[in-house]
Amino acid sequence: MIATCGSARRSLARAFAAPDAGPVLLFVEGAAGLGKTHLLRELAELPGTPDVARLWWRCGADGGRPEPVEGEVWREPTLLLVDDVHRADEDELRRLRRVLAGMEPGSAAAVTYRPEELPVPGMPLGGSAMTYPFRLTVLGDRLAPWDEDRVRRAAAEVLGESCTAEAVSALRERTGGVPRAVVDLLAMLREQRPAFTGTAAEVAAAGVPARLAELVLSRTYAVSPAHRPLVWAAAVLDGPAARDELIAVSGLGAAPGGDALLRALESAALAELGEGRYGFAVPLAADAVRDTVPGPVRQDLHRRAAGVLSRRQPVPWAAVGAHHRAAGEYRGWLRAVEKAAESAAASGRHQEAITLLERTLATPGIPPQARARLAPLLARNAVTGLRSDQTVEVLEQIVRDADLPPAVRGELRLDLGLMLSNQMGRFAEGWRVLEVAAAELREVRSVLAARAMAALVTPYWPGASLDVHRGWLIKAAAAADDSGDDAMRTAVLANHVGLAMSWADPEAWDLVERLPVQSTDPACARQAARGLCNAADSAVWLGFYRRVDGLLTEGRELATRSGAPYTEHSASGTRLLQEWWTGQWLGLAKRCEDFVADTADMPFLSSDAYVVRGLLAVAQGDWGEARAWLSQRGTFGTENLPVPLGATAAGAVIRLTLARQEVADAAEQARAAWTVVADKGVWPWAAELAPWAVEALARAGDTATAHSMVRDFARGLGDADAPAARAALAWSRAVLAESEALAEGRSDGLPAAAETYRKAAAAYAELPRPYSQALTTECAARCVLAADTEGAGESAAAGAGEGRTGPAASAGPEGPPNPTASAIAELESCAQHFTDLGAVWDATRARALLRTRQPARKGRPPGRPSHSDQLSPREAEVAQLASSGLTNREIAATLHLSPRTVEQHIAGAMRKTGALSRRDLTHRL
Repeated sequence: MIATCGSARRSLARAFAAPDAGPVLLFVEGAAGLGKTHLLRELAELPGTPDVARLWWRCGADGGRPEPVEGEVWREPTLLLVDDVHRADEDELRRLRRVLAGMEPGSAAAVTYRPEELPVPGMPLGGSAMTYPFRLTVLGDRLAPWDEDRVRRAAAEVLGESCTAEAVSALRERTGGVPRAVVDLLAMLREQRPAFTGTAAEVAAAGVPARLAELVLSRTYAVSPAHRPLVWAAAVLDGPAARDELIAVSGLGAAPGGDALLRALESAALAELGEGRYGFAVPLAADAVRDTVPGPVRQDLHRRAAGVLSRRQPVPWAAVGAHHRAAGEYRGWLRAVEKAAESAAASGRHQEAITLLERTLATPGIPPQARARLAPLLARNAVTGLRSDQTVEVLEQIVRDADLPPAVRGELRLDLGLMLSNQMGRFAEGWRVLEVAAAELREVRSVLAARAMAALVTPYWPGASLDVHRGWLIKAAAAADDSGDDAMRTAVLANHVGLAMSWADPEAWDLVERLPVQSTDPACARQAARGLCNAADSAVWLGFYRRVDGLLTEGRELATRSGAPYTEHSASGTRLLQEWWTGQWLGLAKRCEDFVADTADMPFLSSDAYVVRGLLAVAQGDWGEARAWLSQRGTFGTENLPVPLGATAAGAVIRLTLARQEVADAAEQARAAWTVVADKGVWPWAAELAPWAVEALARAGDTATAHSMVRDFARGLGDADAPAARAALAWSRAVLAESEALAEGRSDGLPAAAETYRKAAAAYAELPRPYSQALTTECAARCVLAADTEGAGESAAAGAGEGRTGPAASAGPEGPPNPTASAIAELESCAQHFTDLGAVWDATRARALLRTRQPARKGRPPGRPSHSDQLSPREAEVAQLASSGLTNREIAATLHLSPRTVEQHIAGAMRKTGALSRRDLTHRL
């Protein structure tokens, strides 16, 4: 697993390149563990040198190699491999120098050594200068630690799927990239029980490999007891430190400390890691040394380390706190933790602050005063940053503490409510907690009371109606004005933007313009960023896709600049929704999956990505995957989805259920989903649900409820400027008209339904929404073709022999346009659009409908075409849908075939491809 040095291979190869080539001597320098012996083994296998003798010389082993007769080694081409020359005594070095001086052309030698253990620094062959022959080429090479990519490859070989980026980074940091340390630590991780899962914490807790521990302890205890505290000081500081810092922590004083540092460097117990910075060559070695320091001495070292680090600029407060705690100074520890968290939050490192505060507050015995200071700091960082389940658990415990001051409890309850709602997706609990917080804070802290009320303005959660949110807006605005706090006013304005945009308030865009995006106050800037991203999200649901880019770009830049990672991530979800609706599907599934992986510790934040990925799976015919994605893969209850997203997911599920001919179930799903939207009263959010819900109820025979849905949808929209909802309303009306015409057997009602579908398609084209446009155009063509079929049947007896060649026949050159021919052309265009988007299921369905209407192609011989061992077009379509996971009944409904015919086509496809099962058919295709 230790890499060969390519330059060493090339250097030695020169000696054997030609018969008269001069000898080559290669010195290879490398600290302990960098792989010198392994390199020599690989050089022994030097390609292209089958006639070259290999001779090993292991220095320090049984007194070294006996002195050969001068010239004996070089009678034939020889490769001399000298290992660990730093171990050789003076007699052995003298013999080795004599042998190397006698090298003849056609021979070479490689000599390895540890530079830190040479008796005379820089002179691997001892203090006596060697006389090198004139023709001898002397080269030097230096082995280096592995970089992160090489550590990753080694880790992947050992850890497999547990080889995470986090683990690789921790491995590289802990081992310094020293190959031997990497390999040994990986072996320890592989044997861990429970099994290693890929976290940095597991790497840190794995311990020190025995080989490394023995090496560093032998070097440490080679230092005299008087000088040893300086090595202990380096172990306690656990990182590169300046000379004066090491001496101060050791407590030795200037002169003895300086002497101790020299002795530690001479024994290789410590190394110079950079100009004027000293420590252990392998960072992990510090753990082994620190564990051997007597307890009272170690506490004194930690106390002095806390003082030394407090004088650095900037002060590493987290490390200062850790030293105070290790020294038993708990008051100093808690003060340093508070400063560390404040510093991290100020620079936007919220997750770092959260982790530190969680760990601290989870410690038993924290004094109430300290809890009252640290808990609000944790809550504020958690609301701004990303999810932590442990944060919620800690806050839930703390708010039950009767000793907390009421103002502190109210603030903690506020942040807990925000986390439950925004980060955890537990809306019902979050709403109740926020209502209590608003009541608790009303009398004690007006700013925080306004913040709680502002949170209750946000309309996305299921439950409270639009009027309830408007009522909280009035209260929040008044409280923010009373507080005189600009950041609080901006927070209320940001939520006002989201509320107004959601129901298409005509003043919404003016409110967006009022957001203080140029504010130099980070708190105001974070709230303004949130307002912009709220506006972008609402614009997506309303259908203003061309405005979304500018809002998202400005909002994300402002969120990054002001340190609001939660806002940044939510904006990424909005972008995925926009790409879905505007037809930017190339690579969209991968982008969704990557986003889900990136936010794995906070699945609610990636709910947009789950839904978009599910919608793609529906269109692609991958229905098993579709249901899994639309249900958020079980990460949390879909009943807790934001209302517009929940309505969208419900619409897709209803569509799937209808495609499977489970009409009664689809109708029940439609009623339940519609109730959620109707209770909320934000009618633009019904856009992605309405067409499918209306179809489900109409097909189930509940036309009264279907009419009521369309009527309520239209009334709720009123004059609102909501383009996507307007198009969906036209689609819903067309669905109702088509369903009633078919149910009543009135073909004369189908052209009107087709015209309404075309109005919807035109509206979607304006947005633009190519997929929805193609779906509604397909529906319009279907209505025309159905009306033509009915008309042809009614006139067959009376008009037989009138020269009509089929339903697709076009009008004569002077006749009126033929609606059927236009519908077929529309259907062909739809099939192509579906194909271009990647909507496999839709394209297959459209082409199946086309084949029921198109006449046989001219020039084809009579009878069924022969496809021998090639799949026929119909077999290919059936096989493709079968490999996507559709059942025979679902394929039959899509392609207008009988289940028996589908079964025959699948059997034919399996026979021709050699597939052993439907699953195997996927790979064969």
